Amino acid sequence: MIAALLLIIGIVAAENFYGDVARQIGGAHVAVTSILNNPDQDPHLFEATPSVARAVSGAQIVVSNGLDYDPWIDKLLSAARNPNRTTIVVGQLVLKKPGDNPHIWYDPHTMLVYATALAGTLAKIDPSNRADYTRNLSTFHQSLEPIESRIAELHTRYAGEPVTATEPVFGYMLDALGLQVRNARFQIAVMNNTEPGALEVARFENDLKTRNVKMLVYNSQASDPVAQRMVDLAKASGIPIVGATETEPPGVTYQAWMMRELDAVAKAL
Repeated sequence: MIAALLLIIGIVAAENFYGDVARQIGGAHVAVTSILNNPDQDPHLFEATPSVARAVSGAQIVVSNGLDYDPWIDKLLSAARNPNRTTIVVGQLVLKKPGDNPHIWYDPHTMLVYATALAGTLAKIDPSNRADYTRNLSTFHQSLEPIESRIAELHTRYAGEPVTATEPVFGYMLDALGLQVRNARFQIAVMNNTEPGALEVARFENDLKTRNVKMLVYNSQASDPVAQRMVDLAKASGIPIVGATETEPPGVTYQAWMMRELDAVAKAL
């Protein structure tokens, strides 16, 4: 009897947290390549290389964030069209649109929606292993419950507390915690690589100097001089600082990453 060939489904994820979840859902049936996986790299400055283009061209499933966060992958997909390739744009799955905060992975619900869609896609491509994908999805769902419980606990303790951030990387999590986030215009300007207005800068500085906020969140992966100035001022004012990255740290799962960030918030508050 000839043994059946083992089907390995190639998945390319634009960001490594989507790749991590793809491995958790696909298990032994997938080979995952994550493009943005360097915690020292500014995702906004990424330029695709020929090897990245080849990986995208040969993938059966391509996962991207969308919302103008990773436009480079759209160019690669257009340059190497493949009618048998499935694309998953996570921003579309959660009904976000360009102009919304693109850092949707900081909402655990986003990752569950994505994992559910991916499990369904894998089952269509590889129906003989549908039971594995269904089981892995159930395990993933259960693994998010401690995060949801931690969010609920912190919401109960700190909802309404004023905090601020240099940009809205951690925005969805701050909203889930019920925190009052100040200086939104400053954050959006920094995110869009534009100079915040003088009034926004003055308001931010005043919040820090007068200790009008309980915590500052900053993008520890990508920053600019005006954002760094706020970090330095927060340190001088004795305001706790929490770093948030745009790439999953090496050696941890998405779940461990989120719990690490929530623990940092709890310590700061």
